[in-house]
Amino acid sequence: MEPPVRLASTGTIIHGVSVGEVLGVSTLAEARLIAGESGLGRIVQRLNVMEVPDILAWVKPHELLLTTGYPLRNTPQSLGRLVADLDERGLSALAIKLGRYVDELPDEMVEQADRLGFPLILLPNDVGFDDILNQVLTDILNRQAAVLARAEEAHRALVQVVLAGGGLNEVAAEVSQLLDVSVAAVDGSGRVLATAGPPEHVAVLRESISREGPSRTPASGRARSFASVPVLAGGHHHGRIVAYSPSGAIRDSDVGILERAATVAALVVTRQEAVNAVESKYRADFLRDVLTGRAGTAERVTARARAFGWDLARPVTVLVAELDPDGDERSAQDRLVACWTAAMRRHDPRGAVAGFSHEVVAVVDASIDATRVAKDAASAFADVPPATFSTGSSRPSPGAETLPEAYSQALKAARVGRQLHGPGAVAHFDQLGVYRLLSLVNDTDELHAFVRETLGPLAADADAENADLRRTLQVLLETNLNVAETARRLHFHYNTLRYRIGKLERLLGNFTDDPHLRLNLTLALHVLRMRGI
Repeated sequence: MEPPVRLASTGTIIHGVSVGEVLGVSTLAEARLIAGESGLGRIVQRLNVMEVPDILAWVKPHELLLTTGYPLRNTPQSLGRLVADLDERGLSALAIKLGRYVDELPDEMVEQADRLGFPLILLPNDVGFDDILNQVLTDILNRQAAVLARAEEAHRALVQVVLAGGGLNEVAAEVSQLLDVSVAAVDGSGRVLATAGPPEHVAVLRESISREGPSRTPASGRARSFASVPVLAGGHHHGRIVAYSPSGAIRDSDVGILERAATVAALVVTRQEAVNAVESKYRADFLRDVLTGRAGTAERVTARARAFGWDLARPVTVLVAELDPDGDERSAQDRLVACWTAAMRRHDPRGAVAGFSHEVVAVVDASIDATRVAKDAASAFADVPPATFSTGSSRPSPGAETLPEAYSQALKAARVGRQLHGPGAVAHFDQLGVYRLLSLVNDTDELHAFVRETLGPLAADADAENADLRRTLQVLLETNLNVAETARRLHFHYNTLRYRIGKLERLLGNFTDDPHLRLNLTLALHVLRMRGI
């Protein structure tokens, strides 16, 4: 049985031999197990000799305690409690010489040792403690040296994989070969990135991972079928390395090698993140050039897009996801890109997606329901509040040459949709109604001049009463000048509303009798509602 590994500071013994192996050394050939047979798998990492009655203050976990019973010769009644105290402190076993100071062990002590699985060993009288100490400690140190050498060899092999340009697939294959197990590299969301091992064993491993396990490794000292270690890099959790052995032969020394593999995997992940960051910048720069019409001919755009795995030659729809104000923009932007990338991977693997300064642009197949893609991304983004984003979608674009126009449509839809429906809105350009027409006016100064000319003093917010009067005007226009309905909606008395109508007409003109003036007033109110676009 390969001894387990226990985490310890450099310079300490971290490996050991089992109690059963200790009984196999030549100096203990005539030793006899009195009780606690179920604990023969306990690990011995050091030895100690009981010379004082208050030995509990001096013992350490994983020790084999040797005694002649001399400290207990005057208090044999304390033997009954000794096993429980030693077991509680994590000792591995107690070996005792009988006949000189203690004639026999109490039945209570033997029964307790069997119940706790704490080995009691009867030592032969003709064997000195120094012989036992020398031989067992030599075995422990030799075992530690062998296990550490194996781990170091595995580490060198894994590092060589990375230096040769290997990725997670090669790391998993090397670990599988070193430990004779099936291995999977899993990212933080539980997605399997790489596997190695017999297909039938990998299938079992995948099924276990899909059930959200195993996320932890059992305590040291026991072999197991599954083991899992985290992959950490730059203070971030990037996933885990999971191993499976159908024979249940994964030992703690194997877990030590898995931990080294996780360190190497962290190097791979960090390297890939750096590569991805550069590629992401190139993709974003290229897509920005395409959407602004600076990428060249349609043929050149199509060819370069194909190098990124994008298909821009087919009919597509452009989606713009823009962060709503008042969020932590930097961290939210990274999450926004990740959520949209994942959503695009599920809905349209050949679609383009890239993050800009405070928005994400996606180009999807025109036959795909753009609203579903947006809701999918929003669902994942909502897992980490409080940031939100608004989404706009364009009309179908027949090819790369019309993508700039489609991008402009999607961007306007996102911003108008937020103004009309609040944060988190999803709007299509064709569903904006009159706002679509107003958004197509590029000269916003002209729009604002129209508002000032049409609404006069009501266009400004210098007076708090202006907003109240605009609200009254808006409801009047919405109800087609139905005074009773307007009074009901605004909770005004009928006479109060008649007074307000008179005041509005003195400010704006006789709009109750002039349908053209009413149209101008309606458009001016719409432009005000789109303020900031």
